[in-house]
Amino acid sequence: MKRFFSFAIALVAVFQPVCLLAAGSVQQIKTEKQEPAPAFKQAPYDDKLVQLAEILGSLDFIRNLCERDGEPQWKAMMGQLLDSDAKDEAARREKLTAAFNRGYRTFSAIQTTCSAQLRTTAERYRNEGATLATEIATRYGN
Repeated sequence: MKRFFSFAIALVAVFQPVCLLAAGSVQQIKTEKQEPAPAFKQAPYDDKLVQLAEILGSLDFIRNLCERDGEPQWKAMMGQLLDSDAKDEAARREKLTAAFNRGYRTFSAIQTTCSAQLRTTAERYRNEGATLATEIATRYGN
């Protein structure tokens, strides 16, 4: 948690500026027994981290669309978030990565050009992300 607290401070600074039917017969699909992913102990702030990861993904897409020459700061921030809070927990890392990708895909599915509305959305997301990071650090930091 101490690692996340220092990361959150930096983040706030950045945010501010079955079955198949075949030929009339039923064929069962054989599945190998897969071991479930190891469970992780969910922290009380995990839902907020997931929300933050989605925002970072959305902002990364918007940056790619609107500021092609800009630094990939949102992806770098996501990497820092993963390293600080999910370094040794594969399941948590996977969950946060999926949230980042979901945020990215949400906009990539519907946006093809940069617009004033999209820039306004990015500003709103930066503010929301800053609020989340501050809340996590303040409420759960040591």
